[in-house]
Amino acid sequence: MVRLPFISSTRAVPETVQVPRHIAIIMDGNGRWARKRLMPRVAGHAKGVDSVREVVRTCLDHKVDYLTLFAFSSENWRRPKDEVSFLMQLFIKSLKGEIERIHRNNIRLRVVGDLAPFDKALVDLIGDGEALTAGNTKMNLTICANYGGRWDIMQAMNRMLAAHPDRREGWQEADLESYLSMSFAPEPDLFIRTGGEERISNFLLWQLAYTELYFTPTLWPEFDTAAFDKAIASYQKREISVETLMQNYYPTKLQKKVTPEVTDEWAKEKMGFESVEDMRERIIASTPLGRLATAEDIAGAVAMLAGDDAAFITGQTLHVDGGLVMR
Repeated sequence: MVRLPFISSTRAVPETVQVPRHIAIIMDGNGRWARKRLMPRVAGHAKGVDSVREVVRTCLDHKVDYLTLFAFSSENWRRPKDEVSFLMQLFIKSLKGEIERIHRNNIRLRVVGDLAPFDKALVDLIGDGEALTAGNTKMNLTICANYGGRWDIMQAMNRMLAAHPDRREGWQEADLESYLSMSFAPEPDLFIRTGGEERISNFLLWQLAYTELYFTPTLWPEFDTAAFDKAIASYQKREISVETLMQNYYPTKLQKKVTPEVTDEWAKEKMGFESVEDMRERIIASTPLGRLATAEDIAGAVAMLAGDDAAFITGQTLHVDGGLVMR
């Protein structure tokens, strides 16, 4: 089994970060943008390239490490032939026009998906771009082309089974992960979909298990830096809420020391107590065991649930609160 540099969010608690390390985007709304202006759909796709350029710049400014864009799904072949042909030509034109800029900005380019149906000229251009930027380190830009989440899982499974023809059972998540097309990247912290639809549409089905989802009615050609910053602000609000809960409400913090955020003013305005000490005393007075929880209290419950003694426990809420819930 190949050991990956990143651990799946289903097997470890993801690190809380202010700026998403990995952002994945479905760029939806090009056709509707064009229709609103009585223009052909292909005009929307051409305009969408400008948004790609702006979002890449903005990610560099925010120091995002990984940006993954859903450019062409495996279902897009169902579109009219003229539109598909234009998209292929636009892909070629964009690669030719942008690869030097990508390289100058120290960005590594990857294209993932089933490239077999593409023309050799496009496949060669992709290979040249990936080779040119292979040593770049400032940001990883991944284009998903002829990609589908189910395809990705199936191709990974087939490759894994081919690599271990004599193995029949005992497979785990970690066995499959190294064969997924995005195995080089951490799972996305933030998923953005423009255009108003609220679904992930067969995109990164494995990788989005615990990703924060952000949907916006803004059409992709109108998705500028301000719209991007709004998505980041939404993500930060969610992540700050979790971090604040851990820092400000976790009882051991109140036992040992008061963090800068937990002030008497905060306790009075936000929690309705006279002071932090008043809040602490009232919580203790309301707890049947007469004390606050310790890290060992929480760890003991977690260890029990993770052990064999909890093998038949499913779908339960375990309150580790000294009897507070029962009052």
